Amino acid sequence: MFIGPGYVPFGWHPENIEECRYLQYCTLCKGYKPPRAHHCRKCKRCVMKMDHHCPWINNCCGHFNHAKFALFLISAVCGCILSSTLLFIGLYRAFRINWYFLYGEQQYIVYLTVYQLAFTVFSFGLALGVIVAVGGLFYVQMKQIIRNETSIEDWIVVKAYSRPRPENDVFIYPYNLGWWQNIKQVFWEPQGNGMTDWPLVDGCHPYTITIEQLIQKEDKKARKRQYTIVKNYNGSWFPISVGLRTCLTPPCSDEYRIPLSVGDKVFVTRWRTRWLYGELCSKLNESGCDIKGWFPRCCAVEFTTTEEEVTSAAKKLS
Repeated sequence: MFIGPGYVPFGWHPENIEECRYLQYCTLCKGYKPPRAHHCRKCKRCVMKMDHHCPWINNCCGHFNHAKFALFLISAVCGCILSSTLLFIGLYRAFRINWYFLYGEQQYIVYLTVYQLAFTVFSFGLALGVIVAVGGLFYVQMKQIIRNETSIEDWIVVKAYSRPRPENDVFIYPYNLGWWQNIKQVFWEPQGNGMTDWPLVDGCHPYTITIEQLIQKEDKKARKRQYTIVKNYNGSWFPISVGLRTCLTPPCSDEYRIPLSVGDKVFVTRWRTRWLYGELCSKLNESGCDIKGWFPRCCAVEFTTTEEEVTSAAKKLS
């Protein structure tokens, strides 16, 4: 895809400086993030209305190319439906070649060698796989387009509804204008400038979503726990060395896995049965980003333990 998602200019800030308090600051782009914008570690830019970074198109899906991405998905599905139909007909006629030879009259006879048969079956399987996988992604994308949400905003909204709130404080998602208006905003000319000029639900603040993000960030900081690493981890996605069950139950996410050494300190903000997600204390990667990601739970102990307990745990795991 040659059409980019739209990038926030470096050093951007709202015209009214007072509004900066409603926004998150990006230390890498040296500017504030407009509503719906997020920083992409792969593109190394803040992306307007960022949905996700797609490795297949080597680009982000965002404000200006969301419709093109959805059309790309449905085109791939339709192409594979046609391909699988033709391949199935060919296979059927190849297996029924004797019948077609005797009774097919003027219909085409399909003859396949062993290699041709193998490649045809393989291609048919690939086509079906694309229909299921890409079709599922298209379904998810259309569901989000109908609600005028991105993948990131969907997670923000889930947390907004689930966190404790004051009695009269009701969260209203500000961009859901009704399914038809939502579709028009994506598949027709994208409305808004991709920065702060977004059509809103009546009664909503232009920075409703960013204010909610700031509150959730503070809530996450309050909940984080410090862990000490007691066993080395090389950042592998399937670390068989830390146990078979840990290896077979990784997080269903393409988020980074952080290599760790004994003695490292990590602030953990997400917990799974056998995996933890956190930020490595006081370290940055080559691009200047905080080092965040998943690591096996068995490689760490909570920092509330004593130094003797940490040393004992490290000896047991070594």
